[in-house]
Formats: sequence, C-alpha cells, structure tokens
Amino acid sequence: MAKTYWIAFYHSIKDQDRFAEYAKLAGPAMQAAGGKFLARGNPSQVYEAGLNERVVVLEFDSLEQAIAAHDGAPYQEALAVLGDSVEREIRITESV
Repeated sequence: MAKTYWIAFYHSIKDQDRFAEYAKLAGPAMQAAGGKFLARGNPSQVYEAGLNERVVVLEFDSLEQAIAAHDGAPYQEALAVLGDSVEREIRITESV
C-alpha cells in the first residue's frame, strides 16, 4: 500500500481565534486517525509561482485512511468550528 499525503494550503486566515480552536480539535483528530504531521507553518522559501502561505503536510498509511480521517466525526467537528474563517485547499495524493 502506498503512503498518502494530505497537503493543505491556507490562502487566508480571516479569524485567528476560530482557527486556533479548530487546531485544538483537528490535530488530535488527525493523529487519532493515523495521520503523522510532517510539516506545518509558513514556507522557509518559495520559488516560481509559489505563494508564501501556511502549509500543512500529513502522512497516512493509505488513501482510504486519509479520506476516513477527513470524513470522520472528530475532524468534521473541527471543521464545524472552523466554518468559513479560512480560505484554503486540501489535496490528498498517494506516493509513488
């Protein structure tokens, strides 16, 4: 089974308080679902058309595990707290 990576790009964070509350729930939810944080924060360097935006990278043992983490009740609870306080995109991709 191929490792799978969840990569989130934060284009804007409109409400830092709600984002902080989300993080308190989302981090433990991801770890309980088998996710391992590999990176989170702003880039140290960007190139080409790269944007200097917060990024989060998690590793999962499988695609199914990553999707289940997102769709599971603990993470959905975190998303409800987050609401529309961020503009971001999440990409889930399998390793080669």
